[in-house]
Amino acid sequence: MGRRVVAGVSGSPGSLTALHRAAAEARERDAELWVVLAWQVPGGGLGSRSSCDTSMLMECRAAAVERLRETLDTAFGAARPGVTTAGLTVRGTPGPALVDTARASDDLLVVGAGPRGGLLGAVRPSVARYCLSHAPCPVLAVPPNPLQAELEAVHRRNAWRIPLDARELAD
Repeated sequence: MGRRVVAGVSGSPGSLTALHRAAAEARERDAELWVVLAWQVPGGGLGSRSSCDTSMLMECRAAAVERLRETLDTAFGAARPGVTTAGLTVRGTPGPALVDTARASDDLLVVGAGPRGGLLGAVRPSVARYCLSHAPCPVLAVPPNPLQAELEAVHRRNAWRIPLDARELAD
């Protein structure tokens, strides 16, 4: 197996930012780019393993494969990243699935490091933090694009119907 850059994706804007960085790292290192999307059946957890029939598992896996295709199309379109790319869907929680995929010491694992805090940080553990703690290889945690925070602020402003002050645009 050659050098690999393993990128975790979910389709979120933060994971797309991390995917672009992973592609750049793969080009720079002359490595393969492995794009990994972890998936679980509805409800997740160990109990779901015995309670799901085969058809439901196949539907969930097919949905994950489609989401991975859409993520790659959204990120790169027809241009593609310019390196050998492999897409992989893994059944499991994202952190352990990524760490298991990036198991060689010369791999590079790239994940999005979205903003954490408040209720979300307590309810959903950080994939980046898990990978940083458990991966046997270097991990690159890519911060969110600063424009994403501005876009979210605009969405909040629109949801709350707060008028825009034109002086804010000059900053």
